[in-house]
Amino acid sequence: MKFCFPWSTCFSCPSNTLNVNRSLKGDEDFRVFAYNELKAASQSFHPSNKIGEGGFGSVYKGRLRDGTFVAIKVLAVEPESMRGEREFISELAALSNIKHENLVKLRGCCVNGAERFLVYDQLENNSLSHTFLGGVQNRVKFSWTLRRDVSLGVARGLTYLHEEAKPRIVHRDIKARNILLDQDFTPKVADFGLAKLFADSTSYVSTRVAGTLGYLAPEYAVTGHLSRKSDVYSFGVLLMEIVSGRPVVDFHERYGEQYLVDKAWELYRENTLVELVDPVLNGNFPEEEAVRFLKVALLCVQEIAKKRPEISEALKMLTDETEIRNVEILQPGPVPDLMDVRIGGRRHPPSSFSTEVSPVIAQ
Repeated sequence: MKFCFPWSTCFSCPSNTLNVNRSLKGDEDFRVFAYNELKAASQSFHPSNKIGEGGFGSVYKGRLRDGTFVAIKVLAVEPESMRGEREFISELAALSNIKHENLVKLRGCCVNGAERFLVYDQLENNSLSHTFLGGVQNRVKFSWTLRRDVSLGVARGLTYLHEEAKPRIVHRDIKARNILLDQDFTPKVADFGLAKLFADSTSYVSTRVAGTLGYLAPEYAVTGHLSRKSDVYSFGVLLMEIVSGRPVVDFHERYGEQYLVDKAWELYRENTLVELVDPVLNGNFPEEEAVRFLKVALLCVQEIAKKRPEISEALKMLTDETEIRNVEILQPGPVPDLMDVRIGGRRHPPSSFSTEVSPVIAQ
């Protein structure tokens, strides 16, 4: 299945900036920037203006001539693998025609030789990973109300992607680093470099595994079958992170790697799930609501994908529109490691594994 866009062939040649301009000329909300404008805005991409770095490139803050503050994502294309080009096209396909309060806004793009640039609104409070999980002092600033609002905002953004966007969009890399926060701490789902587009009738697609270990749904990691429920799994892990303040993967000198999903299941079975709530809240949270959030998270990470709720249903559970008191929660699937992940139907050892999948580092 393929989706065609009028500009999708414009980027196969580094010199096709003119074609990009023609293709997007009618889009009032989207600009094709000149390279020199972005260079000036970021002070020649000075290291002091770097605000982020990921598997697909670096992000710089900048100020345009009209005074607008932006975030500029720089992608370098690798000729042999076309890495960088794919991510550039994916983000354009996902974001050029969608608008939602809880999705990052794409302002435009730029093609300069082998470099690709994506321009977004700059969000004042960086990422959830940076601002919230950056240490105890950061977490103290996140009240229960703020944690609840961020969680619901992410769920609303995903609901739009899965059920309202045309075509439907599966993000493939939901994690704390890809949730940005504006000046009011409104969450914005960001980084659509791995996104896949789905027709309404499509339940799943087979694709090369990509994402972040710890957030990857087990069935997707092992079979390469990607569905909306893959995002639901990742959202469940993120929800646990927000409520608990704990890293997705922690390392204990005696016990080795410890996974947040496993800890949540252990406490649920002992009927002590409330113990997972972040201790820095000092009890300043509604216990019933916090436990409900964690139960919804566990429903989202169940091993059997069909048993996981749709993201819109998870949102209703979080807001207590749907009762979950008597809903059966099944055990989460085993967290996949590098030896479990398959590419093209074959198991690959870590040394040959796709660099698109990065291990989660405890933050």
